[in-house]
Amino acid sequence: MNWLSLKSGSDVRGTAAGEGIELTEKIAAKLGAAFSAMLAERKGKTIDAISISLGRDSRITGEKLLNAAAEGIASAGANAVKFGMCTTPAMYMSTITPGFEQDGAIMITASHHPWNKNGLKFFTREGGLEGKEVEQLLKTAAEQGDELTSAGSRGSITEKAFLPVYTKQLADRIRSGLKTDEPEPLAGLHVAVDAGNGAGGFYASMLKNLGAEIDGSQFLEPDGMFPNHIPNPENKDAMASLRKAVLASGADLGVIFDADCDRAAVVDADGKEINRNRLIALISAILLEAQPGQTIVTDSVTSSGLKQFIEAHGGTHYRFKRGYRNVIDEAIRLNQENISCPLAIETSGHAALKENHFLDDGMYLVTVLIVKAMEMKKRGLRLGSLIADLREPVEAAEIRLSITDPDFRTRGNEAIQQVTAFAEKEDSWHIAPDNREGIRISFDLNGQPDSGWFLLRLSVHDPVMPLNAESDTPGGVRTMLAALFRVLSGMEGICLDDLKKAAEAE
Repeated sequence: MNWLSLKSGSDVRGTAAGEGIELTEKIAAKLGAAFSAMLAERKGKTIDAISISLGRDSRITGEKLLNAAAEGIASAGANAVKFGMCTTPAMYMSTITPGFEQDGAIMITASHHPWNKNGLKFFTREGGLEGKEVEQLLKTAAEQGDELTSAGSRGSITEKAFLPVYTKQLADRIRSGLKTDEPEPLAGLHVAVDAGNGAGGFYASMLKNLGAEIDGSQFLEPDGMFPNHIPNPENKDAMASLRKAVLASGADLGVIFDADCDRAAVVDADGKEINRNRLIALISAILLEAQPGQTIVTDSVTSSGLKQFIEAHGGTHYRFKRGYRNVIDEAIRLNQENISCPLAIETSGHAALKENHFLDDGMYLVTVLIVKAMEMKKRGLRLGSLIADLREPVEAAEIRLSITDPDFRTRGNEAIQQVTAFAEKEDSWHIAPDNREGIRISFDLNGQPDSGWFLLRLSVHDPVMPLNAESDTPGGVRTMLAALFRVLSGMEGICLDDLKKAAEAE
């Protein structure tokens, strides 16, 4: 077996049910043992002093994989603490919360992926493991024999409840944000919660306990088959379902989480979806209102309109590479250089706030938004009014160009270099000054400065070149993609069929 094929960014992930199973209980057990050894070495402790918490989302394979990982931990001589159903952000919080302070944590989840997938995310008090660390963990696990028992004594497996503690942390953030000790600080606010049958259904109960009305909330019960819609804030059907629930119930706000609650999106009272660029604009407006002059770090595919919005609200927009760990690490680095940066956020909905340990926590993000929604409700205003001046594109497109060359990374970089070389000598092609990934080109369409752009980049893991384009004028996307097609035409090893189709579309 190729263990490294289970690596997905900074996670372990694979098929865990149905046909073609890759992620087995045996693998989970070996990874639990390997993580125990890694923590003992790093912390300079004997392995019997190591304690690791484990949680899972609602997937049908979650419980057995959690139990297997716990068995691997105990067999290695360390101590496993099972939390049961939990969220990914809560697992990190268990490493720093007084009374728990675990040496490490493991979350069994595959985020928004289909029911038959599952995976493991690993945390220490310093944050989630990075990709290289996960790769080393997989190599260590692969080298283990079938016998996991350590030379010393077997560790323990215990059960403990942490979700109530995490829930209280969120409730305390609402009270502190509203500057009140009232038992029902959300009285008068109506929020519809869509948990997508993942792990986040408890959030609706928390809001109700704080005085909010939650009529219209849906799919709160955990169901690992995800029978109603994919638990994904980027999914059109999922957002349409929440939009319908908000409008039907007359809610002030709708919120939706992915299965493990590290990503989120919202719907305003008028049914307008607030995700991707709108979500970034909304949280940026709130943070910049509190403290102007700060820097907002996002991924590379954000719009020109968002950049203008952040600058108009007194901030600096800093585009960086795709990947939630990339934007988080860059935001941390900027703060270390005394550049005030309160937020690292991807268009996918991964959002990490400095005030929350730069933990990508969709539920914490929504909690901050609900505090603002409550403040505005008291003034007769809607949350969505904060982004009324966000300029959005007239057209947008996303195409994934398949790379057929076996050496896909080299071929992809050659394509980027070819586009870059053309842009450097073509006056009408403007290379973005903050180009930090692939090649981003802006255009002056129909005489309007900076009214269109495309970004061509290489996927981190797959033989694919994602291509994003936006235009402020009708027909602009086709014009830009036609120009790009002419530049790449004739290049071997990349399938340009979809690009050609988009370039020729009427």
